[in-house]
Amino acid sequence: MPKAVRFNEYGDIDVLNVVDVDAPTPGDGEVVVAVKAAGINPGEAAIRKGALHERWPATFPSGQGSDLAGVITATGAGVDGFQTGDEVFGWTDERASHAELVVTPATQLARKPAGVSWEIAGSLHVIGATAWAAIDAVDLHDGDALAVSGAAGGVGHLVVQLAVRKGATVVALASANHHDWLHAHGAIPVTYGDGVDRRITDALDGKPLDAFIDTYGGGYVDMAIEVGVKPERIDTIIDYPAAQRVGAKMDGNLVGAHAENLAAIADLVAKGDVEIAIAHAYALDEIRDAFRELEQRHTLGKIVLVP
Repeated sequence: MPKAVRFNEYGDIDVLNVVDVDAPTPGDGEVVVAVKAAGINPGEAAIRKGALHERWPATFPSGQGSDLAGVITATGAGVDGFQTGDEVFGWTDERASHAELVVTPATQLARKPAGVSWEIAGSLHVIGATAWAAIDAVDLHDGDALAVSGAAGGVGHLVVQLAVRKGATVVALASANHHDWLHAHGAIPVTYGDGVDRRITDALDGKPLDAFIDTYGGGYVDMAIEVGVKPERIDTIIDYPAAQRVGAKMDGNLVGAHAENLAAIADLVAKGDVEIAIAHAYALDEIRDAFRELEQRHTLGKIVLVP
């Protein structure tokens, strides 16, 4: 029997288990994918803890995971453009990708470019869709000044690179040990913490801050307002109460979740125009260790499972 991650109640990482499950079968328009890699994300940890129960409640027993990359092993009726043996990447909306086998609609998949590793392809959906939506939400243009919180994280490090490609001046808020990477990718790294608003102003040498993308939470939405960013040019993927209070945007992966967007980002990766950093790869039965590292929130790039 194939294995999959399950949890039976809200809680800390100790509620996560790897169990035997029935093999999935594809319905109309669906395919089964043998998973080679599946990214993990902070939102999954928040759902597991019950922190997002009002917004995204869990039904127990619950699986988890949306990012995936792998090989198609079966196709359902009406599937066009894919066949058994195809190497693909994309997502599932059923909290099910942290598993050996996943069933998902073919419309949520794209072909994996040969030059993109399994680990990167399996990490692209959440960060790719979210970064795409966030940049679009703040209406970013050539010459704009953008600040990004959590700039070395999974979403943040991709936002930085896509924003630089648009011609923006990007102030990247991150811990000092990630500054060299961010500087090498075209950003102005700034250490987070007390006085960060002043450091952003200093980094821009008097130029006004036009937009802010918050991937971390913890008061950045309010800080962006305080330094003069208009609410309609602030996007947060985590601090929903603050966004609702000030009128900022909350566009994330649900808005950017289109297979063509992921294919476009994968093409940039394959050409070497964008780098997806892989912080660590864990086996499926190391799921607790993977989330233990993720929840420290100090990694550069993505943590990925390799079933």
